[in-house]
Amino acid sequence: MSELLAPAGNFEALVAAISNGADAIYLGMNQFGARAYSANFDKESFIEAITYAHLRNVKIYVTLNTIIFEDELQPVYEMIDFLNENHVDGIIIQDLAVFDYIVKKYPNIEAHCSTQMGIDDVEGTLLFKKLGAKRVVLSREVEIEEAKKIKKIAKIPLEIFIHGALCVSYSGNCLMSGLIGYRSGNRGRCVGSCRKLYTLVDETTNQSFSPSYLLSMKDLNTLSNIHELKEMDSLKIEGRMKEPSYVANVVSAYRKALDGKSTTEDFLNLSKTFHRTFTKGYIFHEDKKDITNISRPNNFGVPIGKIVNKNHIGYKIELTSPLFQNDIIRIEHNNEDINLTVVKLYDEHKNYISSASQYCYIQVKEDLSNGDIVYKTKDYQFYQDLSKTYPKEYKRFKIDFIVSAFAGTPLTIHATCGEYQISYEANTLLDSAKTQPTSREAVLEQLNRLKESVYALGTLEYYADSVYIPAKLLNEARRFIVSKLNEVRLERQYQVLPLPSLKPISYPYTEPVLAVYATTEEQYEAAKECGISIIYSKENTIRRNAVTYPKKEGMVLVGGYGGVASYASKNETISDFSLNVVNSKAVYLLHSLGVNRATLSYELNKNQIQSLIAGYEKENGGLPNLEMIVYGHTHLLFTKYCPLKKMNLCGTCKKHFYSLKDDYGTFPILSHEDCTTTLLNGKILNLIDELDSIKNISVFRLQFTIESKEETKAIIQQFQEKLKNKQKTKLFNSATDTRGHFNKEIL
Repeated sequence: MSELLAPAGNFEALVAAISNGADAIYLGMNQFGARAYSANFDKESFIEAITYAHLRNVKIYVTLNTIIFEDELQPVYEMIDFLNENHVDGIIIQDLAVFDYIVKKYPNIEAHCSTQMGIDDVEGTLLFKKLGAKRVVLSREVEIEEAKKIKKIAKIPLEIFIHGALCVSYSGNCLMSGLIGYRSGNRGRCVGSCRKLYTLVDETTNQSFSPSYLLSMKDLNTLSNIHELKEMDSLKIEGRMKEPSYVANVVSAYRKALDGKSTTEDFLNLSKTFHRTFTKGYIFHEDKKDITNISRPNNFGVPIGKIVNKNHIGYKIELTSPLFQNDIIRIEHNNEDINLTVVKLYDEHKNYISSASQYCYIQVKEDLSNGDIVYKTKDYQFYQDLSKTYPKEYKRFKIDFIVSAFAGTPLTIHATCGEYQISYEANTLLDSAKTQPTSREAVLEQLNRLKESVYALGTLEYYADSVYIPAKLLNEARRFIVSKLNEVRLERQYQVLPLPSLKPISYPYTEPVLAVYATTEEQYEAAKECGISIIYSKENTIRRNAVTYPKKEGMVLVGGYGGVASYASKNETISDFSLNVVNSKAVYLLHSLGVNRATLSYELNKNQIQSLIAGYEKENGGLPNLEMIVYGHTHLLFTKYCPLKKMNLCGTCKKHFYSLKDDYGTFPILSHEDCTTTLLNGKILNLIDELDSIKNISVFRLQFTIESKEETKAIIQQFQEKLKNKQKTKLFNSATDTRGHFNKEIL
């Protein structure tokens, strides 16, 4: 049966998940995890957590799934050492440096490729299987048929998301939070830019649409399709930022579904904890038009009635579902929310009541209107019921006892629990009974006192003569056996291998040259006319979400690991920014896989770039071969979703140009032929004045997207002049340009 994998942002959530039937838990430490704003675990609480879980045969996976900067390599390695010493079952990884350290040093730790790595095809999966991965977490955009195909061909355990919040962007390819707010999603500090209000603007006609939450995804819910997921090895619930009650509710629903015990009530109960309304997700072919909820980005609640009148008592609610005292409701009035806890409910005689099922009155200071919809966002009694589901033992492990008790000999007990056996022998001799001998029932009663443990009484074989066994002695024996069983069941063997010596890979210093990425034919022509020799276009670019890898001649720019696997041994291969390269070890590993040149992440600043290069030189005795984007409208996010289709504008992108706007800026929309979408930064990354301070970069790339041919030529010529004369310039325009992260470190 598939593993049910649950989130735990703190210890209480971990207990809630295990108490409701989770097979495994994923959690983050207080560093290097992709949910920096959850409580997470320090070393002490991690040891407590893994002890609690392992006693219950539940696995623990730790998320070390952020990008790792050069000065963090040693600290993250030390964290992995600690996790290994304390018997972690697996580590979920984004960065190649972390992946390589685990698979080469700790064969007992399962290396799980995070969805942040962007693996969504057979080729990428097979690559990481070859490199030592024990599991691949597929991208949320992968459809079920493709997931089954990957499983069949790659023959490696696969993990998929089944419930919870969805990122609008392909995971790992959202730079919006980092570039706008300097809090990077790739560092676990996403500020939820996709949950903000945006106005869609048709720049061609200057038409503006009403502000809405155009990028806010619904929550994934696959409970109705759970039977189609039986071939997947691990089913993952999102929610390390969620409260323990949420975890208990969702885990319970999916546990019952996996065990074939679902009821209609379980489906309904999923709406009683936090949700943004539900989607079956791309995995089950949700239409792009229906995958977002643009009306609100937070807890939707359950509609329970509407305002129908107002009198001297208050506002009258006509109910379709019961309302109880202490429930929390929201009332939708003129596109605004009024949220309140129901402290007092009244009937038509202004009597206090604790609940109502048809009509009731409430008093609020805000103005409401007839027809305003009332939603229940927190069902007080349901939450009370959820809190009673933990802590408890979801399953207990039976102990079979064989008790031997004869006068003049010590009490001996042999206990068997699964594969484990424990023997106890008292250090005193038993006496004959003076009156009533100790009965089997009396022994059974004492040994059955296992409520405070994870065990239950199995069978009891009792061999005795007319003997008296003090209850105190039986209790001592039981405690000894439980303690020893805990001890042996928590034992783990682990192996530490010496890290192999590196075979140095280095490249000679060359004067930097310009490369151009041309989105349009006109930009391509401009680059050719300016004498640019390195030009990327749709003809030699394989994006992150490629579904096929056709044969190519010459140079290829690849955006995903499937592309690395498919071209690195055959073509001159350049890895794109979407691989999130931020440390020297990741560069080395890409070079070792056959990547000729690695493009650095947008999320590096100038000091981090130089630290990366210095670290590479120290280990390899020479330089890496690096490319850096120094001009362009930065790709804020890349998504399978299309906001134009959501607004019934499908196909208009061929003739009209659109953007999103908020209070802080404008974000051009770049629509692709395959109906994926890139959201661009309205401000232009422009490092022309900084080029002379950037050392040991082989290629400076100009990334053109929405520029005209004339603009493209002018910009190329500016950069050519800069590289030729190497003189200080002041061409940066603060009104239109940005230096991105170059002078400022992201969090």
